Amino acid sequence: MRSAGLFDLQVNGFAGVDFNAETIDADQLDHALEAMLGTGITSCLPTLITAPADALAARLAALDRAVARSRLGPVMVPGYHLEGPFLNPAEGYAGCHPASAMSVPDVALIERLSRELSRPILLVTIAPELPESERFIRAMTSVGRVVAIGHSAADAATVARAAQAGARLSTHLGNGLPQTLHKVENPLFAQLAEDRLSASFIADGIHLPQHALKVMLRSKGFERSILVSDAVSAAAARPGLYPFAGMSVEHAADGSVRLPGSRYLAGSALTLDCAMRNLVTWELATPDQALWMASRNPRDLMAAALVAFSIEIDAGEVGWSRDLRPREIRVGSISRVIGDA
Repeated sequence: MRSAGLFDLQVNGFAGVDFNAETIDADQLDHALEAMLGTGITSCLPTLITAPADALAARLAALDRAVARSRLGPVMVPGYHLEGPFLNPAEGYAGCHPASAMSVPDVALIERLSRELSRPILLVTIAPELPESERFIRAMTSVGRVVAIGHSAADAATVARAAQAGARLSTHLGNGLPQTLHKVENPLFAQLAEDRLSASFIADGIHLPQHALKVMLRSKGFERSILVSDAVSAAAARPGLYPFAGMSVEHAADGSVRLPGSRYLAGSALTLDCAMRNLVTWELATPDQALWMASRNPRDLMAAALVAFSIEIDAGEVGWSRDLRPREIRVGSISRVIGDA
């Protein structure tokens, strides 16, 4: 079986490397991207989470320098995903994001952060119940960026207004929510019901139980469902403590990643090819459908943004074993063979 390469829209780090670190360099980035390439990923949006404005600027600048100077970055990284700081700071919605650094959506901040970047911010996740959200969404979409809803308490009417303004995605739907919500009047049902939104899912069996993911996939349909890893530096690494955006997170033996001593998940240790295999093993998707959600659907979502910013990327090609393990990977002039092709 062959497909275009996988495209991960939400990846905070990989193989011991934190994309949110102000000290990231080209060698570290290449180490992470090489490991990602080995899982079938040929494109990704390195994702930065909530931080004070000056810290975000420093982190983006360091990441952008690393991308520009690396071997694999120019081929595999078309741009960035900013998940915060425009999120809901309330308990349960904020998750592991520092609530004290959150703010209302600010077009000027995006412009400031983007000014010196060689690669653009292509995807921004916000909580649309915050003031100025609709104006912000319209401003972002007018220049080609994709806006997603996440870490949000938005009700159905607010979600509808956000979609009308141009929002197109729910970020890791089913997560970034308190444990206790109204049984039907809640942000999860509101986003599931909004047909203008695609949704990304973390299929690790930890962020969402299998039965819940089954229902969500049925609601969205495979054509509007996207697999993401939400991986942090603990992905493709042994259990232990790892850096993440100025924090220390613990990769436990059960595969979860949390703030030490906290019930809050802090990203994942998932790889995108494993997410596909999980869906097939759990009988939630066929191999073709799983590949579609990890490759075709994210590319379709980001296609207009790439055109708007005049970015051309090679989707590449991956040859898969029968059990959905990558055997041959090509992107641009780069090729890898893993195991028995």
